[in-house]
Amino acid sequence: QLQLVESGGGLVQAGGSLRLSCAASGRGFSSWAMAWFRQAPGKEREFVAGILWNVNTYYADSVKGRFTISRDNIKRTVYLQMNSLKPEDTAIYYCAASKSEYYSGGYNAADFGSWGPGTQVTISS
Repeated sequence: QLQLVESGGGLVQAGGSLRLSCAASGRGFSSWAMAWFRQAPGKEREFVAGILWNVNTYYADSVKGRFTISRDNIKRTVYLQMNSLKPEDTAIYYCAASKSEYYSGGYNAADFGSWGPGTQVTISS
C-alpha cells in the first residue's frame, strides 16, 4: 500500500493558479491509478481528476479545461495544476491511489485504498 502526502495548497484570489503535489512512498507506483478528490465544508467528497497507469486522464466536468493532472513515475509524484481558480474550488484536496494495479474503472472513491491527509485550498473572491 502506498503512503501519500499532499502539498501546495494555500490561499489565492479568484482567477489565480496553484499546483498541488502528491508524493508517494511504499511499494510500487507506476502501475496504480492516481486521483485527486476534494471535499468542501458540508459537502460530499467528489472526484476531481484522475490519471491511469497508461497516463490516460479524466476530469470532472466542473474542472475540465482548467485543471491538469500529471504524474512523474521516477519521482513517484502526481501533480494537479489548477488554473482560473474559482471560489467554488475551495475545499480540502486529497490524493488517492487505486486499490488495484492497472485500474481502469470509474473513479469511485471506494475503488481507492490509499489516501493522503489532504491539503487546504482556499479561493477568495
